[in-house]
Amino acid sequence: QVQLVESGGGLVQAGGSLRLSCAASGRTFSRSAMGWFRQSPGKEREFVAAISASGGTTFHADSVKGRFTVSRDNAKNTLYLQMNSLRPEDTAVYYCAARTQILPPSTRTYEYTYWGQGTQVTVSS
Repeated sequence: QVQLVESGGGLVQAGGSLRLSCAASGRTFSRSAMGWFRQSPGKEREFVAAISASGGTTFHADSVKGRFTVSRDNAKNTLYLQMNSLRPEDTAVYYCAARTQILPPSTRTYEYTYWGQGTQVTVSS
């Protein structure tokens, strides 16, 4: 069982930066691929970024490429999402998610087993 808790969301002006964190419980974090997703009102949850268990492989959605960076610290059981050059369209609830051990990172929501409760990010214009 893995529990995930996001933090770091808030209100920021367009062009600003935020860093989201996702603290994971349990001893399987270092063996689990992780992902970030987001959901705006009336829209489906969408992929933002993913990272392999070792951190050596990362994927970013085209809409955030060059602005957001996913990373992890396995010694601290923590996943990060550095968000720069934020835009109003980045406004959403951001969720971290974990895959079952050993499986590779994925862009698909249904391939993730564990989810956090989400953290709100609001970007004002």
